[in-house]
Amino acid sequence: MEASCMELALEGERLCKLGNCREAVRYLEAAVRVGTDDLQTLSAIYSQLGNAYFYLQDYLKALTYHKHDLTLARSIEDRLGEAKASGNIGNTLKVLGKYDEAILCCQKHLEISRELKDTVGEARALYNLGNVYHAKGKSAGKAGHQEPGDFPETVTSCLKQAILFYETNLEIVRDLKDRAAQGRACGNLGNTHYLLGNFDLAIKYHEERLSIAKEFGDKPAERRAYSNLGNSHVFLGDFGAAAEYYKKTLDVARQLRDVAMEAQACYSLGNTYTLMREYDTAVDYHSRHLKIAQQLQDRVGEGRACWSLGNAHTALGNHEKALHYATLHFQISREVGDRTGEVTAQMNLVDLKTVLGLNKKGQEEERHGKVDARSRRRSMENLEFMSLTPDKQNGNLLQPIATKPKASNKGKKKPVVAKEKLSRKGSDTSSGSGSSANSTNSTKADPNGVRVSVPERTEAELLEENNFLEALSRFQGKRINDQRCSFGKDEEEEASYKEDLLDEIAKVQGNRLNEQRANVELLPGLRGNREVMDRLLASGDGAVPDDDFFEMLMRCQGARMEDQRSSFPSERPAPTVPDEDFFGLIQRIQSRRIEEQRTVAPWERPSKPLES
Repeated sequence: MEASCMELALEGERLCKLGNCREAVRYLEAAVRVGTDDLQTLSAIYSQLGNAYFYLQDYLKALTYHKHDLTLARSIEDRLGEAKASGNIGNTLKVLGKYDEAILCCQKHLEISRELKDTVGEARALYNLGNVYHAKGKSAGKAGHQEPGDFPETVTSCLKQAILFYETNLEIVRDLKDRAAQGRACGNLGNTHYLLGNFDLAIKYHEERLSIAKEFGDKPAERRAYSNLGNSHVFLGDFGAAAEYYKKTLDVARQLRDVAMEAQACYSLGNTYTLMREYDTAVDYHSRHLKIAQQLQDRVGEGRACWSLGNAHTALGNHEKALHYATLHFQISREVGDRTGEVTAQMNLVDLKTVLGLNKKGQEEERHGKVDARSRRRSMENLEFMSLTPDKQNGNLLQPIATKPKASNKGKKKPVVAKEKLSRKGSDTSSGSGSSANSTNSTKADPNGVRVSVPERTEAELLEENNFLEALSRFQGKRINDQRCSFGKDEEEEASYKEDLLDEIAKVQGNRLNEQRANVELLPGLRGNREVMDRLLASGDGAVPDDDFFEMLMRCQGARMEDQRSSFPSERPAPTVPDEDFFGLIQRIQSRRIEEQRTVAPWERPSKPLES
């Protein structure tokens, strides 16, 4: 016996709660295929499918089902359902990077929630708006590669707007005594103040987030709070406190058995101990990070680990090891397309080879004629192409292919350059003898000393060429005429043909128009409810969105079209490197300190006698 739509939907909902969203989708899709005339059930199925696909990161399908939910809610004038669907669409568009469209949807959610005096819905809408503005500002900040507190006005205005929404959300959830929601708001306020460079405020909110996470036994949130506290203390210059927070991050990551998070903690600890100039400890943590990155096949993480290990070994004076890691860093950077890393690795390699005397050795070998394979390869790349025409005058069998000589007079045509040909009898083609009446070749000297053959064309040849071109023109004209459509000589035939042609055009245009019309099956799974379908197709005020919201939906459609365009590949994932990566700042600090510690090569030092 086949299961009903309700039974399938309930099983799908149960699987969603268990976190088995992939299996849940199968049941929910089956429920849609069976169909129902219960509008509330269908709305719940759409919402669950949208959320399940969102969890599975299939955001376009999530967007489709949330929009079905919105259409159904508007058709039955369910304002609460419309608000929730608008919020879900906004969240999905945010993940797709369509921030302006997402803001419009979340504002609609907020507007309806306030209209209905739905305090919980209002708090959620405010939180969602904060998330969209935070993501928009953070995305724009990444494009410029600035550090926290050093963003342009366009970025800071988004982040400040996010703070306003988060603070309003926090006030409401405190009144509601919703501790879990308070924790989320504090965590996001801490992250946003961190990006703005307000590190003291960031620490305050992250400490509150940590307290609430411990209260609920939320280990992932606890790990994030420790990591964020470590980041903020790094920027305040309190490296010792940062290291303690990162160690707690590492402990929680091990409790969760999250290997990638464990690697991130090791990465942060390695950089922090480098800033503290405890290089041996830094090498230990970076080596652990490198090992996990290799296990997870995270090439970007491997590159970062090699970069850090190279710097640490340089500071320790282990130049051979530093050279090894710098070479690996260069190779990996080239592989993953990290141009900045590649250039940095090249500079480090030059410095390390200079310190180790490798560059001087190479210069000495070149001076004595000992050129390595790489030098020979470069010289081979610079070879000119040669022609295989023998030159008996100077005895050389290889001559460079002549380039077209420049004409001295602008009014004259440039001579056509032809390759010299061997005579059948082996006679010397450079002598200028043996010319015939039909074709005469005169030999001229190229300015570079290479002889070129310039044919002199006779009147007979020119006439023959003109006749050939005329024949070719007639032939091409005939082919073009063959491809033209003729209506025939008979007027009735011509009129009939035209009528058929117009019918075909109308049919094609009709198909195109039909493709652009709304499909009658607007809501998959809706069965036997013609009243709703009629309302969907009607033009009454209850079914048609207001102008602003209709414009927002059109922009969402535009976003879907943009998603189908070709785009540059996204950055390579790096699971062992933290999202809030202050690596650039640390590398600059390290490079300044390491520059002070570099060993000057013996031959570059002042004329002070070396100690024995």
